[in-house]
Amino acid sequence: MLATQETICALATANGIGAIGMIRISGPEALKRVSSVFSKDLIGRPSHTAHFGAISDSNRKLVDEVLITIFEEGKSFTGEESAEITCHGSPYIQQQILHLLTGAGCRLANPGEFTQRAFLNGKMDLSQAEAVADLIASQSRNSHEIALKQLRGGFSSELKELREKLIHFASLVELELDFGEEDVEFADRDKLKELLSHVLTYVRRLAESFELGNAIKNGVPVAIVGAPNTGKSTLLNQLLGDDRAIVSDIAGTTRDVIEEVVNIDGIQFRLIDTAGIREGAKAIEAMGIERSKEKITQAKIVLCLADASKKGSLGEVGEWVNELKNQYPIKKMLFVINKCDIQQEESKDGITISAEAGTNIDMLKSKLVETVVGDFDMANETIITNARHVEALEKTGESLDKALNGLKTGITADFVAMDIRQGMHHLGTITGDISTDDLLGNIFSKFCIGK
Repeated sequence: MLATQETICALATANGIGAIGMIRISGPEALKRVSSVFSKDLIGRPSHTAHFGAISDSNRKLVDEVLITIFEEGKSFTGEESAEITCHGSPYIQQQILHLLTGAGCRLANPGEFTQRAFLNGKMDLSQAEAVADLIASQSRNSHEIALKQLRGGFSSELKELREKLIHFASLVELELDFGEEDVEFADRDKLKELLSHVLTYVRRLAESFELGNAIKNGVPVAIVGAPNTGKSTLLNQLLGDDRAIVSDIAGTTRDVIEEVVNIDGIQFRLIDTAGIREGAKAIEAMGIERSKEKITQAKIVLCLADASKKGSLGEVGEWVNELKNQYPIKKMLFVINKCDIQQEESKDGITISAEAGTNIDMLKSKLVETVVGDFDMANETIITNARHVEALEKTGESLDKALNGLKTGITADFVAMDIRQGMHHLGTITGDISTDDLLGNIFSKFCIGK
């Protein structure tokens, strides 16, 4: 556990030159330590007030004029007495202030230590604490909304409600053990089966959402593949709304992989324009083709591009799509037919577009989003983005599945209670109702310093 009797400090804004910088201080003697380097005594001042003054070194030489906001114990982010120093954004000034604070008795904070103290002081649970890091790292509307919902406790409250129901029934089942010789049942078995089935369905749905959540959090790699001159680079440019890739009628123009990011309906897609795959390519082009094949293995979605202006292209690419599906069974393949404005043959399969004219590009974008989201209701369903959470949910499901099967086969109450308790334990690790020093250390060590 943290030595919370220590007062810590850290730079909370990004390193480098900026208009302003912010230094955080938290601990039982935060105001005393800050007052020792500040031109005003902050002890006893009201919480949530800002004070303008000067910070000077031991020789009374001015370091900077700053604004300090103070927070009483219990009314701050960490739950401890805290202060935030807003100074000019010079790295030299920031380091000088930190040096003065450590000289006054503060300790430089470890990564994530402010948030860890907020968790230990009951200001938030563990899943909310993890959401802080996700919120900072969010790069799209959806990743921001998911992190914000989790930070506000939406996910936590759902899990706690489920745990309370399980605790109620587990307690009744365990109570029966005290009256084993009297053959009594305090827990209605039908209601318990119904509850376990409900919780199992919910937990499995949450676990299934991780694929979507992980895609939203880290972006969705999309490989654009096909034969040379099918319009892959033109399609990339059209999706980006920018001329990023060189477009030419000469086959084999793209000889290396080009990657760009585009945000579509709040989801980040990492578009990968690959070299056209064909037999008999020369050395440099062949290297690009090999890299293209590597990117296919890394992509979550593969856009297989066919050229409607060339007879036989649709059938050829259709066979290729089937081959890729067999080779990568978990891949999501979208069959895209390009150059519909000069098509030589028609097909009922695939999404028909003209990359050059921009025809049906919006339809393709919608299909990309639909492929990622599936049947999840982004507005109303909880989406899991944390690998630790999904592991705990899967273990919860396994335990509750054992309990439900035990009820159906008539095993004794003590085994049923044990499985339910095990499921509750795994749920508790998500919110931090059950935690270890190793777990906390692993989680908070990944945070940035100052948060």
